[in-house]
Amino acid sequence: MATSSVLPITVQQDGPGHPSGKLWLRIFFPGFIVISLLLIITLRTLPFYGDMTRLGLLSETAFGWHVQPPHVEPRYLQAAPVSEADVMVIGDSFSMSNRWQSLLVRSGYKVSTTFFGQYKEELCRDFDGWLDRAGFQGKLVIIESVERLLNDRLKNGETCEAMSRPLSAGLKPFFPPLDEVPPPALNWDGKLLSGVQIFSNTRSALKSTEPWLSNKKVLVRSVPDGCALFSHQACTKLPLWPDDDANGELTPHNVAQMKAFTDAHPRRKLLWMVIPNKTTVYIKPENSKDFVADLVKQDLGPDLFSFGLAQKTQMRDFFFPNDTHISMQGQLALGQRMLEAVRKIFPPPPLKSS
Repeated sequence: MATSSVLPITVQQDGPGHPSGKLWLRIFFPGFIVISLLLIITLRTLPFYGDMTRLGLLSETAFGWHVQPPHVEPRYLQAAPVSEADVMVIGDSFSMSNRWQSLLVRSGYKVSTTFFGQYKEELCRDFDGWLDRAGFQGKLVIIESVERLLNDRLKNGETCEAMSRPLSAGLKPFFPPLDEVPPPALNWDGKLLSGVQIFSNTRSALKSTEPWLSNKKVLVRSVPDGCALFSHQACTKLPLWPDDDANGELTPHNVAQMKAFTDAHPRRKLLWMVIPNKTTVYIKPENSKDFVADLVKQDLGPDLFSFGLAQKTQMRDFFFPNDTHISMQGQLALGQRMLEAVRKIFPPPPLKSS
């Protein structure tokens, strides 16, 4: 029977050049405490539900909205196929929830919506043929653009011959909004250091007496009478998109570009829907005033600048405080204004009895 040999086991003793267990504990334990505290701070920081707070790493507790959004019946948010639509909307993110369009749908219009971003942010010379090829037989095209992006879109369209891709449009909202104020929740998706960054950015933004750029992306400014206009906790301050300023004002030249495009495509009625920037509505109401005067003079579309300035005092959170977009209650007011403009062009078809 073979005998087995047992190898001796040597245990490394603490000694010079070998930290003791107590020393390792003294190094590890403070680090563990710091990491645990950072994790707790991040977990207790509300998850983002606004684009300004997310990009600027700002507190939703301070800047999140608290007005419950209005309910809209899902059937009014359904879009029509392009071939069946009375109205074609070509827009941007301000049209992605289908909320303002729901006022048209409820009144009997069939509405389809597509987006500038699908077509290189431009409308080209083959615009009529592009609509024809998609089967659109309606009477009206609404061209919606936020103020800060319209100049570039018009400039792009002056030099392009053909649309970059065929027209396509979904039947459901591209971006369904929140149905209620988000309840308190632990931020499990936050990064370890995000809680501290959010606290620091928010503290600096609230303390600053000058416009303060948070996370190099979002400009936080003081807003006159902010607590009468908004529902967020830090209502004397407002996060804004820096491009509102950087992209400059619209001018009468832009109105001339719009008119030239309209005149070049007379087969269908075109209605321009230019939405003022959040900065224009709340901070710089004189922005693009010469553009607005010419827009009204040429009767190319409704004056949504004066509309926005009036609405901001008629409801809290006409724009979301933590976002760059109009709120859902603001969208319904916007839809009512657009319904008035559309009715002047052609009456809605008779509503089918249910």
